Amino acid sequence: MPRSSARVEDFGPLSLFVAEGAGWPYYARPALGHEGPAVTAADVRRVRARQRELGLPEAFEWVAEHDPLLRAAVEEAGLTVHEHPLLVLGPQDGYPDEHGVGDGHGHGDTSGPDGVSVRVLAADDPALAEALAVPHLAFGEPGTGVGSAGPAELAVRAEALKADGTAERLAGRITAGRTTLAAAFADGTALCAGQHNPVGEVTEVAGVGTLPSARRQGLAQAVTAALVAHARAGGVRTVFLSAADEDVARIYRRAGFRSFATALIAEPGAEPGAESGPDTEPDAGSH
Repeated sequence: MPRSSARVEDFGPLSLFVAEGAGWPYYARPALGHEGPAVTAADVRRVRARQRELGLPEAFEWVAEHDPLLRAAVEEAGLTVHEHPLLVLGPQDGYPDEHGVGDGHGHGDTSGPDGVSVRVLAADDPALAEALAVPHLAFGEPGTGVGSAGPAELAVRAEALKADGTAERLAGRITAGRTTLAAAFADGTALCAGQHNPVGEVTEVAGVGTLPSARRQGLAQAVTAALVAHARAGGVRTVFLSAADEDVARIYRRAGFRSFATALIAEPGAEPGAESGPDTEPDAGSH
């Protein structure tokens, strides 16, 4: 997926994305179209040194089926690799099962599970920071079971995202048409939220997370359906996402997504933030 807010540094068989301005840091991946020697552990170490120099996470992401030899090189260089299912909705796949969500165009308030309202948020929506905060709490309590974080914790995190400029940055991307944020609400509180980040006719659904205390109501599926409807209405033909694990992938398969590959994420010894972790900054992948 092209990164609309990053520059690319060339390391031969590898490319390093470097964020332009404030925001979520990116990663390195295999260079597109590289026809030279395969990646070695020395190549990986060279990129890691540059990431440390720039103060970036020492992270690599790639598709296992496309670059099967890279895993051995990154593991030899001391990184730990984690697998995440990649799923897709292509032009032939239609819309996901929306459970009544959406008007077919991704506009306005729509009815979600049990009367929950699902909507796409404008840049000036008063609930923007709160919706953005939901996945941060979700990824702090990974998994699909009901957790402890609820409205009180949500209010605190929303204020923090306002204070550090994260909400303002997202509002700018929404205004520019580079990111769309959708959320599910009940009694005025955001319970689930996620984004899609279109580039041409392709978009990535990212950062879909449910407030831990509100899980197991089908909210992630409803929000994803609203995002897909919005993307398709805007001319997007292919929608993809990466799931934290098979439990999360099953949710998206029930919604109509198809598994097509495996995303690999390599980092120094710690689990990457999953169920998207928290991919609430633009262009970050995973769920």
